[in-house]
Amino acid sequence: MKKVFFAGLVLVFAFVLIACSPKEEAVDYSGVYTGYSWKGETSGVSFEEATEYIETTLTLNEEGVIEDASIDFKMKKGDVWISRLDTAANVTIDYSVTPVAATPGASYVAGSSMFTVSTAAMMSFYAVGVDSEGTVAVLLVDPITRYQFEIKLDQDFDYTRTVAEFTIGSGLIVPTKRVAGGALLSPTSWDDLAEKTFFNITGYSHVVKDTGVLQSVSNSSTIQLMLEKLGVTFVDGKPQAMDTDYGFFGLGGWAGNYEGIRNYLIGKSALEVLSLVDWTNERYVPSINDQNQFGIDVEAGATVTVQDSFDLIAGASVRMSRESESYQKALVAAGILTLDQVIYGRF
Repeated sequence: MKKVFFAGLVLVFAFVLIACSPKEEAVDYSGVYTGYSWKGETSGVSFEEATEYIETTLTLNEEGVIEDASIDFKMKKGDVWISRLDTAANVTIDYSVTPVAATPGASYVAGSSMFTVSTAAMMSFYAVGVDSEGTVAVLLVDPITRYQFEIKLDQDFDYTRTVAEFTIGSGLIVPTKRVAGGALLSPTSWDDLAEKTFFNITGYSHVVKDTGVLQSVSNSSTIQLMLEKLGVTFVDGKPQAMDTDYGFFGLGGWAGNYEGIRNYLIGKSALEVLSLVDWTNERYVPSINDQNQFGIDVEAGATVTVQDSFDLIAGASVRMSRESESYQKALVAAGILTLDQVIYGRF
């Protein structure tokens, strides 16, 4: 089947040349086309039975140029479908709580948190507040370990101290809870990361500050600067009371990630962008089985290599296998690909 796909790519490119030849009438690709991928698809779960799915909708002009694109990730909660891209959240802070670290590893146990959060997805999520006594509470979700880290500081803290001092081992920033699985790095002991800060857990941590609200914050920055980036105001070096606020750093969580894919696609020819993954790369061929399924018969971390995602923040790039499958199925609906040319992603 893999040979069918790669041969199919060659045929599609040949088709494009023929379709554009002045000797033949050009194909009109104008229309709106939708494709889906869903959890459990490769193990026989039908779309109607799925509890999670990705939907890609493309608007093409006559020549097949993408005029608009949208990608959504839907999850079923009870009887209700919600979007993972929904950025609404309900956040409360209990300032009486002292953050306590979670126990990582196989015997994971959540620690003590100041925060109660309800939102569709916590990728790149942050929350912050300052109570009437000047106590600062901060929550930051690390895209590398997928733990939420918390900071609690009183009004008399020296806010000229640098971020470099806020190492995991210092107790000034505390990993209290794991918010999702599938992390690039799954700690088994916090001792291994004791000298690390939120901004250098791994080399990929640069995505936290490359863009968005924390842009340009580094280990040499003062903690006051970091807090000001998150919306805290200071008078004479003292934090001022503020209501709880929240948002998403970096590219902006799932919504920002998918918006990035949309921006990448608009204006490109769907006859040339046949996938969101370059499946002709020989590194990926061993991960595709005879049923054109990617990452099913290989180790669980396979999609991380293909996504190269952390350079665009944990799950964000135009190289994600399950999003690519949904995109390719939209091309099938448009008559650009056939179903046997689709690579089924790892959901």
